[in-house]
Amino acid sequence: MQVSDFDYYLPPDLIAQEPLEPRDSSRLLVVDRKTGAIKHETFRGILGHLRAGDCLVFNDTRVLLARLLGQKVGEREPGGPPAGARVEFLLLRDLGQSHWEVLVRPGKRLKKGARVSFGEGELLATVLEVGTEGTRVVRFDFQGDFQSHLERLGRVPLPPYITRELKEGERYQTVYAQEEGSAAAPTAGLHFTPLLLEEIRGRNVQTVFITLHVGLGTFRPVKVEKVEEHRMHQEFYEVTSEEAAKINRARAAGGRIIGVGTTVARTLESLAGEDGTVQPGRGWTEIFIYPGYRFKTLDALLTNFHLPKSTLLMLVAAFAGTDLVREAYQEAIDRRYRFFSFGDAMLIF
Repeated sequence: MQVSDFDYYLPPDLIAQEPLEPRDSSRLLVVDRKTGAIKHETFRGILGHLRAGDCLVFNDTRVLLARLLGQKVGEREPGGPPAGARVEFLLLRDLGQSHWEVLVRPGKRLKKGARVSFGEGELLATVLEVGTEGTRVVRFDFQGDFQSHLERLGRVPLPPYITRELKEGERYQTVYAQEEGSAAAPTAGLHFTPLLLEEIRGRNVQTVFITLHVGLGTFRPVKVEKVEEHRMHQEFYEVTSEEAAKINRARAAGGRIIGVGTTVARTLESLAGEDGTVQPGRGWTEIFIYPGYRFKTLDALLTNFHLPKSTLLMLVAAFAGTDLVREAYQEAIDRRYRFFSFGDAMLIF
């Protein structure tokens, strides 16, 4: 299977640069996998597609203020940047003992042993290991609590296709974000408001919260030509016994399991048995879902529109079928839907 099969042309002006207000005023493209029918609604129209006994599963991860802007300090390493050069870190994974895996921009010149200062020395990072594709393992030196330094120095880590700074950082968090640890938001959930969630529960629809901390996989492009040769980056997940039991009870009672976002799909499929039963657990997943995969748990998927040739688009194609997804995306483009993180949504049954 060729990665080029998942390419498409998107007019640049359809990339949403800022979120809509209110959150649930975005558009919703509804796709029926059985009939191929495509409908156009507003996001609040999701209420009309839910029924009593259904189970909506959300990712409650919270985005770290993971973007740090600093300067190279100390002597210049051979081939490295000079002192004072601008360096940007994106925190990806807490390795413990003040060690972090980070994505560095620019990522080719920062050598082992290099030091970077943030906030005029409030945080000092030393490169311990040089990884692939711009990643580094660094050690931070600081006084006091690391989180308090992040709150002062960190910025919202917006994707590179968003070129404007957010007026309000919370707008890149879901309203139910709880467990801090992501480098990016689970964007399908950005459309929900507290009132909409209350209305959903009022219709006897179960809401379940699991965690997957979004990491490098969101930013990492697919560089191979054949889909099967791509390898995903590991991401941490946690599903408690209580939440797994809610999913399994809803499924046993005939309710539909509806995943809010590709991160939920990846987490549930990492923990599902062949009979669709979800086991509780915590750990690291590198599951890669692409066409040919047989879903064991999900009955429906709510998702935003994804980048061309991305693993997220491949997952959606695995769920709905490549041809139908291609048709739906073209329909969205023709009707000028807003794309990517702050864009519109698609509900697939």
